Amino acid sequence: MKVVVCVKQIPDPATPYHLEEGSNWLMRPEEQILDDTDRYGVEMGLQLARAGDGTVTLVSMGPSGSGQGIRQALAMGADKAVLVEDDSLRGSEALTTARVLATAIQREGFDLVIAGTESTDGYSGVVPQMISEILGVPALTYATKVETGDGSVTIHRQTMAGYDVVTSDLPALLTVTAGVVEPRYPTFKGIMDAKKKPVETLSLGELGAEPGPEQLVVSIVDAPGRGAGQKIEDEGEAHLAIVSLLEQRKVI
Repeated sequence: MKVVVCVKQIPDPATPYHLEEGSNWLMRPEEQILDDTDRYGVEMGLQLARAGDGTVTLVSMGPSGSGQGIRQALAMGADKAVLVEDDSLRGSEALTTARVLATAIQREGFDLVIAGTESTDGYSGVVPQMISEILGVPALTYATKVETGDGSVTIHRQTMAGYDVVTSDLPALLTVTAGVVEPRYPTFKGIMDAKKKPVETLSLGELGAEPGPEQLVVSIVDAPGRGAGQKIEDEGEAHLAIVSLLEQRKVI
């Protein structure tokens, strides 16, 4: 099985961040890490591929920096990585991102594409579904359990009431939740091997793709602080005051 996993390098959330003056864009440092949500996709891909003597290819878009995040995923066991890096992609919105990633995925060839539900620095949550539409394959989302066999993939799709069992023929795309597997920690051997694994960096021209419109961040404001709550002294009729507040907010 040929598995392609979409991954993203992001600034370390534990370190201070800075915005570009005049554009409100987050400045991408040289040192970036693998998005934590993608670790689950990489692990799932490794388990499925290795069960059938398959391969795992990482596909990413963004500034390469030191490549630390990509190397983290390679150290887990992925076979190679393809990184699309181009200055014209700066500020790309979700659809452009999906088109570029889909083009890179098509170039590699695939049986199964795996992605996280959303990136922790963007939270749009729509890129994987856009990729599936562009590739013309089914999208199986919010997978908490994944099984493959006989040219098909079956997942438990997380819902508010439990889960649905969803099956699709391959090729397909699926998104995985944080609980689908327990990501492995890279071993020392894996870290050393990652230095030798191929990482192909492509411009848009080399990929044969085109840039799209740039997003405009109009303003950024701090989240409002939490205000003080309302105290109600209970002298036997506090419940009436609570009912009145709930009626005002049309809860009851």
